Amino acid sequence: MAKLETKISNEIKHGKKISKKAEDIWGWTSPAGQIRAQRRANYFINLSKLNTQSKALEIGCGTGLFTEKVYSATKAQITAIDISEDLLTHARKKLPNIDFKIEDAMALSFESNSFDTVYGSSILHHLDFEKSLKEIYRVLKPKGQMIFAEPNMINPQIFVQKNVPAVKKWMGDSPDETAIIRWRFKKLMQQIGFLNIKIFPYDFLHPSVPKILIPFVKKTGEIAEKIPLMKEIAGSVIIYGEKL
Repeated sequence: MAKLETKISNEIKHGKKISKKAEDIWGWTSPAGQIRAQRRANYFINLSKLNTQSKALEIGCGTGLFTEKVYSATKAQITAIDISEDLLTHARKKLPNIDFKIEDAMALSFESNSFDTVYGSSILHHLDFEKSLKEIYRVLKPKGQMIFAEPNMINPQIFVQKNVPAVKKWMGDSPDETAIIRWRFKKLMQQIGFLNIKIFPYDFLHPSVPKILIPFVKKTGEIAEKIPLMKEIAGSVIIYGEKL
């Protein structure tokens, strides 16, 4: 329990530290980063089939970047949560019509069977996997879906960034965050009860790619994503699962 409380405390401190420049640190504001963000949002939108009647929960909404993209495309009834009040302050200014709440994703306050979709960007790797997945499963309605985009531990840069403390600090990571090994994560999802699980690596477009090189890198990345061994070192994974 003490370890979990420390993890939560570290994440709150991290949110406070980065809140004024969070989207820069996360790599979403560069030309390549904006393209990556829209592609990621498209996975949330298209895999979930959200509409105006859908109730969605976004976990780890941060500054509301993906909340805005998903809401603009679907007009779904979105509840967006984060552990950091500092990050939520920015989100509320951006989207006053969205229900933003401070919540611990490992101990959600919502009733069971509340949401059609639970989604999030780069948040599960900050959490205890088993506790957060059990809570996601609990609050999903039957036939509901979870969709997350997370860093891929098999990617060489991600591996170093998540496992070398000096690099982790330099890159602006929080102390406890890790990344996803997709076959291990799939096994855990199966144990919790998720069905129709799909976890696939994608995204070779790094946020630091200069604008002039983006078309070339995008095309090369599209090819790499189709090569069985090469795709395993992509920067991110999409995680999809359904509740019984």
